[in-house]
Amino acid sequence: MLTSLFRRSAAPLSIVAMVLSGCATVPADSGNDARDPIESFNRQVFEFNDVVDRAVLKPVAQAYEYVLPEPVRDCISNIFSNFREPSNAVNNLLQGKPIDAVSDTCRFVVNSTVGLLGCFDPARQMGLEKHNEDFGQTLGRWGIGTGPYLVVPILGPSTVRDAIGIYGAEPYLDINFYIDNIRVRNAILGTRIVNQRAELLPTDDLISGAALDKYRFIRDGYLQRRRSLVYDGSPPPAAQEVSPSTSPGGPPPADPSVKKEVVPPPSGTPAPASK
Repeated sequence: MLTSLFRRSAAPLSIVAMVLSGCATVPADSGNDARDPIESFNRQVFEFNDVVDRAVLKPVAQAYEYVLPEPVRDCISNIFSNFREPSNAVNNLLQGKPIDAVSDTCRFVVNSTVGLLGCFDPARQMGLEKHNEDFGQTLGRWGIGTGPYLVVPILGPSTVRDAIGIYGAEPYLDINFYIDNIRVRNAILGTRIVNQRAELLPTDDLISGAALDKYRFIRDGYLQRRRSLVYDGSPPPAAQEVSPSTSPGGPPPADPSVKKEVVPPPSGTPAPASK
């Protein structure tokens, strides 16, 4: 799994990232965002990841895309997605969504048999919709805060909560973790990484063209997407967005700097009775 690769390489990769720290461009306002107090360090790791991606991952993914026709790549992506159905089922159950957990289990059984290990998706035609759950979302569902934003060497954007949930607990819910043959497991892991990178190739130009600061563009997009996933696409307003002025149907807040003019009652109008 990704976590086994990360555990074996995290220390040397962190050292290399520190060596490359002098190459990273750190803005003067780095660390001012409360979500990203270690932005300076994160940018160093981000720069390292970008170098590795341009030198290794992206060229391999481009070759992978060039060699394999699209139907084959789609089949491989679907199989890897099917391998995650047990994780979806367990996390939905932990989040208190037993119906979705049963649906995920049925999807796995149907697609693993009729769908040829998941190459095809007959379960969707049966009305069993795909879910996307992980243990990081489960922790968030139970009120565990995200913690600081964190860029993990090689693996990319994360948060402290997601790093614990996805790279700490999630691998135990993945089928690949239980394959005893090391060569087969590593081959599957390598193919999965390359396949995931190939799926992201269309976004490269979008990110480069839309972002003046690629680091913050990716960070903000990641945090927004993860928040949406935790709340199944319907996140509540952020704390800073909740105020009397945004309450449905509520009056705007009074401005204490503006004194309310007191208009005396017309002459002859009896004073209101005291309570």
